Amino acid sequence: MSDLWASLCLVAVLEGLVLFAFPDAWKRMAEQMQAMESRQLRVAGALLLTAGVIALCLVRRLA
Repeated sequence: MSDLWASLCLVAVLEGLVLFAFPDAWKRMAEQMQAMESRQLRVAGALLLTAGVIALCLVRRLA
């Protein structure tokens, strides 16, 4: 369970870093995402989710 909390904290750190370092780029990206269809966002989310699960499995097996 502590791994889950550590992972969620790391996500928060990475998202905060992007907002801190590149606020204008983040705003532009958010505007572009608003213009996208929901289906496109779902496909992108599914691909990212799949890539994350595969990467997690690989890291767990190599560790």
